[in-house]
Amino acid sequence: MSNHDIFQQIMAAREERRADRRRFIKIAGTTTAAASSVALLGGCFGDGDDPDPVPSPTPTPTPPPPTGDIDDGDILNFALNLEYLEAQFYAFAATGAGLPNSSLDGTGTQGSVTGGRQVNFTDPLVAQYAREIAADEKAHVDFLRSALGDAKVAQPAIDISADPNGAFSAAARAAGLIGAGQSFDPYASDENFLLGAFIFEDVGVTAYKGASPLIENATFLEAAAGILAAEAYHAGLVRTVLYRKGIDTPSLVDATEAISDARDSLDGRTDLDQGIAMRSGGSNIVPTNDDAIAYSRSAGQVLNIVYLNRMAVSQGGFFPNGVNGDIMLSAAS
Repeated sequence: MSNHDIFQQIMAAREERRADRRRFIKIAGTTTAAASSVALLGGCFGDGDDPDPVPSPTPTPTPPPPTGDIDDGDILNFALNLEYLEAQFYAFAATGAGLPNSSLDGTGTQGSVTGGRQVNFTDPLVAQYAREIAADEKAHVDFLRSALGDAKVAQPAIDISADPNGAFSAAARAAGLIGAGQSFDPYASDENFLLGAFIFEDVGVTAYKGASPLIENATFLEAAAGILAAEAYHAGLVRTVLYRKGIDTPSLVDATEAISDARDSLDGRTDLDQGIAMRSGGSNIVPTNDDAIAYSRSAGQVLNIVYLNRMAVSQGGFFPNGVNGDIMLSAAS
């Protein structure tokens, strides 16, 4: 049996479980209403001379819908939203065109991409890296869409423009890289492209690591672990190239530290994010804790960064109308 068939069976079982929960809630509500009606009728037609009438049962309130009803499909759909964002950015930067329309439909409101254009690379190695990552990210989108089947979410509206009021400029402004009214154009040069990629890649790694303990199905977990590994390779590549170029242009290293501080200011009170400046006499290509373990972010923290807002909101930044699916609210700092 192919992986696609296995995924389809898992998704069908997921939808059946959800239908069972909905039927349970409906039946429970109907049973409660019937019990309440019987109690009321007993009170109306009981023997009024009975000195010790049987007390009417206290109606049991209808149980609320289950809380935290987030399953593996919801987690993969959340990841798909992020993959849409990364894939569109890299596709435009590497080729000048976005994802095909056949890779965009699904449940929820399908949105368009604002901005995006091809980078006129001057370093052939950076151009090759961009094409490789672009192909990988498109493959991630196609894989998740296939795995989710009819449950896949559509691409939401995405802003990857170089407009002064766009998401990249807002992120750069939050990092102190540009001033009010200025714009950051990630397509203007090899270096700007790498900084734009730096904004995304570390966030993607921490998102997959944060989600991995929540995935229950072993098949889905294996797939997510494989994507996490690929994203980690991408992040390491981007950090390595920026570090090498930063030897001759130290401002690039400083920019990664500023972006890191901005991400930290958005995702809560912890100080985990790291740029690529030297630490303990060595490079910092791999951002880890004292045990050399990569850190995690919750879905809410990831949305804080891509929405560019430290409050609990459901849209903004790179997703001006929010993401599609059941996981859409950022965390409150």
